[in-house]
Amino acid sequence: MIGDGAPRGGDGPEDADSEGPTVPLDGDVLLYAGATASVAPGELGPLLRRVQAALGGRIDRYRRAYECVADDGARAVFLCPEGHWAELGAELELTDKEAEAAERAHAQQLRRIGTEQGRRGELETALEIREAVVIGRDGGAKAQEQ
Repeated sequence: MIGDGAPRGGDGPEDADSEGPTVPLDGDVLLYAGATASVAPGELGPLLRRVQAALGGRIDRYRRAYECVADDGARAVFLCPEGHWAELGAELELTDKEAEAAERAHAQQLRRIGTEQGRRGELETALEIREAVVIGRDGGAKAQEQ
């Protein structure tokens, strides 16, 4: 199991009135991303919800194309080739800083999962040549594969 009950994006009071999907990242990951991202902290939540909205319907496509390194039924984490976030950012019309902030947040979530599962070294090494993409499932229910 990936989660440990830590709050995820969209679970905090600042997100209660926010529109859009829940961000599939743990609260401490969002705090880290907010502190290290090159976007304003108030812009990070909406940015990550926008990314999740685009990725949410692609989980089956990602499962076929990329290695899934963790899946707890609420979210799945994929390793994608270098440059994936640049391509995704261009597709979503993100600025370079926004794409970098989203990439950093997703990579930090993978590191956290690696620590929880005793796989930190393995997943950290994977990040040297690949990029992490975390895709959440609405309501935490496991999506049916097509």
